[in-house]
Amino acid sequence: MYNMTTDEWRAFVSTGSRTGKVTTVHGPDGMPMITPVWFVLDGNDFVFTTGDGSAKVRNLRRNPQAALCVSDDDPPYAYVEVRGDVTLSDDLDEIMRIATAAGARYMGENKAEEFGRRNAVPGELLVRLHPTKIHAYAGLAD
Repeated sequence: MYNMTTDEWRAFVSTGSRTGKVTTVHGPDGMPMITPVWFVLDGNDFVFTTGDGSAKVRNLRRNPQAALCVSDDDPPYAYVEVRGDVTLSDDLDEIMRIATAAGARYMGENKAEEFGRRNAVPGELLVRLHPTKIHAYAGLAD
């Protein structure tokens, strides 16, 4: 097992269609809630879209901190865990840019714009996770 360099973990989280598993604090009891998301790396931030009425958003409005994990479930195994502060935005131009990039990543270039238009509508939000701590490990089975 070894710690990935910044360049290695950035490439790892951006390769292919690995989903992120985002964890938020659910309710006043502090229980965690985990949800898979399609995300893109935008500068240093992990960014995804979601509905304004989602449980994730309700949780993030109460506690604007989250963790996100991206993993490779095939040997020799690897993962990146990111923790940080979250901001929410309803800027439709920014939602369109990110949703189109996510569409290209997860659905292919030919469906990217369609996915962007579908998600850049009132009622959708952009969730931006600003990392404050990153753990990145590869070769877990070596």
